[in-house]
Amino acid sequence: MDKRIFIALVFLWVGCDSTPELIVHQGYALGTSYGAQYQEIDVDYEAVQAGIDSIFYVVNKSLSTYLPDSDISQINRGDSTLVVDYHFKTVYNKANILWYKTQGLFDPTVGAWVNAYGFGPEKSLTEISSAQRDSIMKVTGWARIQMKDGRIVKDDPGIYIDFNAIAKGYTVDLVANYLSSLGSENHLVEIGGEVVAKGNSPTSGALWKIGIDNPQQGQERSLLAVLSLDNQALATSGNYRKYRVDEKTGQKYVHSINPLNGKPVRSNVLSASVKAPDCMTADAYATSLMLMPFERGKALIEADPNLSAYWILAKGTGTEEIASSRW
Repeated sequence: MDKRIFIALVFLWVGCDSTPELIVHQGYALGTSYGAQYQEIDVDYEAVQAGIDSIFYVVNKSLSTYLPDSDISQINRGDSTLVVDYHFKTVYNKANILWYKTQGLFDPTVGAWVNAYGFGPEKSLTEISSAQRDSIMKVTGWARIQMKDGRIVKDDPGIYIDFNAIAKGYTVDLVANYLSSLGSENHLVEIGGEVVAKGNSPTSGALWKIGIDNPQQGQERSLLAVLSLDNQALATSGNYRKYRVDEKTGQKYVHSINPLNGKPVRSNVLSASVKAPDCMTADAYATSLMLMPFERGKALIEADPNLSAYWILAKGTGTEEIASSRW
């Protein structure tokens, strides 16, 4: 499933020397941009940056499917002897929880289906034959993976694992926790639109504010919602630019893949934003909400007092915004 982030950070990223009380780190990691800002602490800037860089390094070494020598890449090539590290175990366990709570809809092995159906930016929906479906089913399915003594055991060596849907949120948590360990009481960390906020903005003295972009906007930028984060995380998942239009009705639909049977399911959920106590949880649930009908997703969110969500739904030729009760 294509995951595109539509969060606008409603604060000014400033240079490190322009506001003495606000320290800013910016760069590129995990295939996207990142930023961290915090109220000045008694720690050298270069030392903090080195710590942030080391977090990116260990996460990539464990979970990046783009690095051929990472743990996950070796496992995807069929290595069943590798003992995974703490980071892999943490993300694996979260995937287990979401797989259970979504009754199998959240599945990090679904990539084979996405590729088979041709869900690239310019590709149309491809028909899958029964023979192709049977072949792909042999190399997908989270239930066919186990962790034994720190090693990943797969029913078929061709099963491919991709934690992209939750690893970025997990990394945001790591950086935010690192800043807290250095004594920071007020900071905001963002990686590719996934956010963790702690305390207040040093420039305003109020809670950090985050905006959600309007996907229907033209050249002039507009926001659908602005919200404050009270020691919370926020993640958004969406398919705004990968919808299809029913030629007869004009209704917009997003096609998501049901990993249980490999069949595409039409959905009117264009975007889902989730607030949670930590960003890995927010990230995982935002992804999960894109895989299920709105009513089912809303029930899932309402059942957990620690979660809230905001949906953008396709309605006719336009959109509709709906928030959960705790949003």
